[in-house]
Formats: sequence, structure tokens, C-alpha cells
Amino acid sequence: MHDEVHRYLRERWDALANANALFTRPRLDLSAEEALAYLGLERIGLPLDLKEKRVLCLAGGGGQQSAAFALLGAEVTVLDISPVQLERDQAAAEHYGVTVGTVQGDMRDLSVFTEEFDLVWHPYSLTFVPDARVVFREVSRVMRPGGHYHVMCANPFFSGLTHDSWNGEGYTLKDPYTNGAETTYPDQEWVGIPADGQIPRPREYRQTLSHIMNGLIREGFVLTYVNEVTDEGDPEVGSWGHFMQVAPPWLEFVWRATGETPDHH
Repeated sequence: MHDEVHRYLRERWDALANANALFTRPRLDLSAEEALAYLGLERIGLPLDLKEKRVLCLAGGGGQQSAAFALLGAEVTVLDISPVQLERDQAAAEHYGVTVGTVQGDMRDLSVFTEEFDLVWHPYSLTFVPDARVVFREVSRVMRPGGHYHVMCANPFFSGLTHDSWNGEGYTLKDPYTNGAETTYPDQEWVGIPADGQIPRPREYRQTLSHIMNGLIREGFVLTYVNEVTDEGDPEVGSWGHFMQVAPPWLEFVWRATGETPDHH
């Protein structure tokens, strides 16, 4: 699948990796205990014993989650659109002396996989494609019945909103709540892009909550955990931390695959 969305995402993530942005920096300082804490498996109700379990890090290159899972004894495969990101996964694997498989590809097409995975770990990237249901269909096909799908995505109610939207009293919602609506905004400072970096801006598509929930239910998934990712402490009004407290920008789900035949009618 090499449409315009694919080309844009590959260009952006290659550029982010070459600029050493936050999500492209391999984790090279983990012990097995630290890897377990980093992934937060106990918090989200996932099995802690991953020895010889098949894990797919979906659109999750960069040498972070893949390294953590490999340190816990899992059989790890990473699929990512960016070959530069996948180089980071291989570098992290070599650093720890573990094996991580890497596949360059698009999360909307998992036909390269014939095996079934016990866990699909999907970091924030779902809103980079126009229709999440295409991804859900592919994920359901490569999952073992009883396996788990962990996915993070944008909170659709606040899609396109950032701390820059502070008006002195609150963060103003302006865009219609429309599924598939395209939005773009500047990268935040914490992403760590050099000021003079020529990085394509984020381009995202709103996936409404009903679109996400019903799309996964339709594929035979059962929800086991949900979390609105927010911030703690007492951040300055109008800062990113304050924005997260008022309008949590991300959602985190865990779904269990039932193995039931999807109904696509």
C-alpha cells in the first residue's frame, strides 16, 4: 500500500528519526525490571510472563518498546513505515544481545504475516491513517484468539487542539466532530525537533469514539481496559501539562481477541 498517505508518513518519520526526535531514540538503559515498569503491563492488566510469546510492535519502530519486550523474553517483531526507525530497533537489539525481527510496511496491510501474535502493541499512530477500521481488520487477522491488542490514539473530542488554544479561560473547541476529518498542527517542543529542522508537520485524521469502538467490536474484540492519558501535579496555566489536565489528548485501550468470525456485512 503506497498511496499518498504512505509516502507522507514515511517521509515524515524518516525525517524525525534523522533529527533524533523523542520517539526515535532507542532505549539503551533498561534492565528486565525496568523494561516491565516502562511497559506498564501490570497497570493495564496484561500478562507479566512474556517468555516465548509472540509480540508485534505495530507502527512502533525506534528501538523502545521492542527492546523492552525482547528483554522480557518475548519473540518480537516490529512493523514500521520508516526504515530509519527500524534501524534503531536493530541497534537496540544488538546493544542488548537479543533478537528483534523488523519489517518495513504499512499498518493497513499486514499480509506479510502468516503467524498469530499473542500481543499486538500499537503506540500512538492510529490517527495517522484516514480509516482505523482497515487497521483493525488487519490486526484481528494476525492475532491469536485470547491474545491482546494494546492501542493508543488521539482523544477524538480534542483532535487538533493543543495548549496554544488557551484563550485565557479555557481551550476552545472549533472543529466539527466529524469522522475522518484531517487536521494538522505544529510539533510540540517536547518532541525535540531542532528549530531549523525541515520536518513535515503532523497530519492526522479524526477517528470518532464510536468509529473506534464499533470498529473493534465488529472485528470480535472485547474491551478489557481504557485510560485517558492526563498529567499530574500543578502545571502552569496554558502549558502543555495544564492542557493535558483539562483536555486529555490521548486514549489508551486494551482489547482481547475472541477469535470469532468478523461480521463485515
